[in-house]
Amino acid sequence: MSQPVRAEPPRPAPQRPAVVVTGGGTGIGRATAHLFAKEGADVLVVGRQAGPLEETAAGHPAVRTFVQDITAPGGAAAVVAAALDAFGRIDVLVNNAGIIRPAMLGEVDWDRAHRQIATNLIAPLFLAQEAFPHMRPGAVIVNVTSNPAGKGWPGNCVYGSTKVALDFFTNTWAVELGGRGIRVVSVAPGVTDTPVLVHADLPAEERAARRRRYNARVPLGRTAQPEEIAWWIVQAARPEASYLTGSVLRVDGGIGVC
Repeated sequence: MSQPVRAEPPRPAPQRPAVVVTGGGTGIGRATAHLFAKEGADVLVVGRQAGPLEETAAGHPAVRTFVQDITAPGGAAAVVAAALDAFGRIDVLVNNAGIIRPAMLGEVDWDRAHRQIATNLIAPLFLAQEAFPHMRPGAVIVNVTSNPAGKGWPGNCVYGSTKVALDFFTNTWAVELGGRGIRVVSVAPGVTDTPVLVHADLPAEERAARRRRYNARVPLGRTAQPEEIAWWIVQAARPEASYLTGSVLRVDGGIGVC
């Protein structure tokens, strides 16, 4: 006599990864949000202005927006609370927001220097500190950094120092959080086609001149596109990269080895 076939109980649908991207209104942040959403994640993009964030979210139902100055007191806690309210957890935190205000020594402005340090370094510190208690094993923090230590960058002593220090955060947090199963990685782009120099109030001619000088030095001979950097951010956060932590992935066209 044949045995009755038992129906398998329905399996719960896999959870969509919950991702937070700061500086999500333009450039690398926007491209990163779009790629995470394309790959099935729910994404919260964070920035100071509603307009650019709404442009990022337009046509992408999985992308939500949250307007917040991450350098403000309580800003990091507000971002984490918004993510938990939207998703119930945080699987990936992308510390992408950054500003640059070029100035040679002797011309460095106090307020502009402090704003760079607050945005590029202090905000990621407190975002990570607020986020990691709500992150499960397998979660990832990705810090978007820049130039390697040991090479001078005239006119960018403040900006460059914040990015080198952020790589040190990556190294240190990887050790501190490894026991919790949380990975920490830096993705360090070279010069990328984003509005960051526009926001630095550099004239168009100066921006073009800087781009020409850079492209003449980089082995690949060109500026990166935001999507090229976003690809590495998303790959670093994938489960298949589960043994990658404490590393700095330099996506700079080879200029870091020149």
